[in-house]
Amino acid sequence: MVQPWPSGKKKVLNREKTKELTERLDQLFETKVNIPRIKHDKTQTLKTLINEEAYLLAKHLRNERQSWKPRIPTL
Repeated sequence: MVQPWPSGKKKVLNREKTKELTERLDQLFETKVNIPRIKHDKTQTLKTLINEEAYLLAKHLRNERQSWKPRIPTL
């Protein structure tokens, strides 16, 4: 169970931890996933997949696509 923050106290990442977290997130977003791209039919990075899913969802919300089923990778 996650403990709530004590009221009025802030937790701040120091520069080293911030850099480490940023690098690890960059590595995660560059992970290859076995879901083909919309137009290129190749594997892609997680970052590209997230962008494509946002694009497809927006098209669905604007009624430019009848349905939208998110493509969810296994990592």
